[in-house]
Amino acid sequence: MDKNDAFILDRQINYAESMKQEYGKLGVTVKLALAAVFAALVFIVTSQIPPIPIPATSGYFNVGETTIYVAALLFGPSVGALSGGIGAMLGDIYLGFGVFAPGTLVIKGAEGAIVGFLNLKLKKHIRNVTIRAVISVIVGGLEMVAGYFLYEQFALGLSFNVALAEVPINTIQMLVGLIIAVPIMHAVMRVFPQLKSQS
Repeated sequence: MDKNDAFILDRQINYAESMKQEYGKLGVTVKLALAAVFAALVFIVTSQIPPIPIPATSGYFNVGETTIYVAALLFGPSVGALSGGIGAMLGDIYLGFGVFAPGTLVIKGAEGAIVGFLNLKLKKHIRNVTIRAVISVIVGGLEMVAGYFLYEQFALGLSFNVALAEVPINTIQMLVGLIIAVPIMHAVMRVFPQLKSQS
């Protein structure tokens, strides 16, 4: 290889690296934009589809989980985490359940991250998109159920029995979210088949 060939090769490598960095920036920008959009959707679904108060724990039943699951399954853990944590926390504050807001930021953020992360990791082992989504949502949803159970006891000072009373309600909330989110995920992937490579 002469000097001219080495120079051309070096320029091609530098160009490839710069393009990789540029697309990496675009990826982050797009993910942040998607997280903002889905955070707004989580907030709207949580706060505007009438929530059902749970007097025993001063909490409430809502269908915001659906949007968190859709975001995480279609766009991965970072979009799921940001949209879940921020959107649901804002819903708590708006609805007057501010005492739950710090816990919600962490619990629902972790839920979205787990669902998105597991869905990507299981792709190597499970080809069926629906089965992957169901497993991911159940694991992420169980984190949400356990998270609120612990938060109500240790942060809010509720008794074991009172916190336990919300476990079945949060489990139903997870299952409703699962039942609605998976068909929505499939519908979106039919319209935008390129998303199959993301999920």
